[in-house]
Amino acid sequence: MGAFLSSEVMPNIGVFIGWGVLAALFIPTGWLPNETLNQLVSPTMKYLMPLLIAYTGGSNVYGRRGGVIGAFATMGVILGTDINMLAGAMFMGPFAAWCIKKVDKLFEGRVKPGLEMMVNNFSLGLVGAVLMVIGFFAFVPIIEGLITVFSAAINALISRGLLPLMAFFVQPGKVLFLNNAINHGIMIPLGVEQAAETGKSILFMLEANNGCVLGVALAFAIFGKGTAKKAAPGAAFINFFGGIGEVVYPFVLSKPVTLIGQIAGSFVSILIIQNFGGGTVAAISPGSFFALVAVSAKSSLVVNVISYFAGMITSCLVAGFFLKMDKSEEVAGANFSMEKTLSEMGVTGNAAVQPIAAAAAHGAGMTISRIVFACDAGMGSSVMGESIMKTKLNKAMLSMEVVHTSVASIGENVREGDLIVTTKPLEDRVRSMLETNQMKNQVFPVENLLDNEAYDRLIKMLL
Repeated sequence: MGAFLSSEVMPNIGVFIGWGVLAALFIPTGWLPNETLNQLVSPTMKYLMPLLIAYTGGSNVYGRRGGVIGAFATMGVILGTDINMLAGAMFMGPFAAWCIKKVDKLFEGRVKPGLEMMVNNFSLGLVGAVLMVIGFFAFVPIIEGLITVFSAAINALISRGLLPLMAFFVQPGKVLFLNNAINHGIMIPLGVEQAAETGKSILFMLEANNGCVLGVALAFAIFGKGTAKKAAPGAAFINFFGGIGEVVYPFVLSKPVTLIGQIAGSFVSILIIQNFGGGTVAAISPGSFFALVAVSAKSSLVVNVISYFAGMITSCLVAGFFLKMDKSEEVAGANFSMEKTLSEMGVTGNAAVQPIAAAAAHGAGMTISRIVFACDAGMGSSVMGESIMKTKLNKAMLSMEVVHTSVASIGENVREGDLIVTTKPLEDRVRSMLETNQMKNQVFPVENLLDNEAYDRLIKMLL
């Protein structure tokens, strides 16, 4: 469910950031207060963003037709209340798409030739209109009630000084690669409501403030051993500038006790933000330091920066303590071919390779037309895996197209003959999506999408 909600929000994060920049600049408490330009902020939040979410959610269920009716029906919940209906859109868009999908199924094979367009248009219009009315009168009170309950729970934690305890739930979820589900499926919708009322929200920083993750990478760079120590600086570089936490989580999983450091860093960051009025005006995505600064409210910039580095130092010291106590020669169970991987990605140079024309490759019983990297959101580790594979194919003089996608979009972006590369935790979801879309593509699961050795094995299979 978290992944489904994330798939509605993630493609629209650029709009959230754009809105956040407008708010940070032009609202009365912004960097450049402007009464005229401030008129852009509220309508964008109230109308455009929920409609985009609804269209995306509807599209995920039933393509473009589902997106259209999802946006149409969502106008009912938007106009039925004064509060922002982002949460309502996340429900109404997919629900409306599901309804029209079922209605279309009823008419399938029963419409006389020449009447298809009329039936399609009228069915969508009538179903959409009914759902808009139902949303206006019936769904709005329910959604308002849910938002009130969740907001009251968050406010209770804040008023009692207990919000830092969220670190004990959020950080383990991140390490298990549930970061997108936590942030885009839960924190951002609640944070938008809070930001609409107060001009900023602390909720945007519960998951996306990556100082604690950077600290763990630095701990491995300073106190680690063997190849983990050599690979960690590259991971820290990517996390700080690119905001991609997935490059650090394999380090934590290789030595789970270092998760205590990540939790401690997050706890300290949230404590500082809560007590000194931190928060951002919009979602931080990706979770890089510069993205954090870009969407920080004017009154909170200093607090946010301090919280980032305080979390980094705390997690580095705590994780470093456990690494220093480790007497083994090498971090047990680590798959740190990442040292080579990170250098190939362009951390010290340009590893980008332009897509090559698709061609068939044969080997080890395989016939593959393209390689598709699939991750949860389709914007983070899958993009990095794609870049690594392009470089390896180029060196091996193999002509093959490599692309990336989210798991939720496999039905749209994968075609017959594609090999799907994904992580083992996502393998079941990938196979489920293939089964749902009646596809029989081969799946190549890896420990993580920066697994250099696994890609070397794949290249050998293709030669």
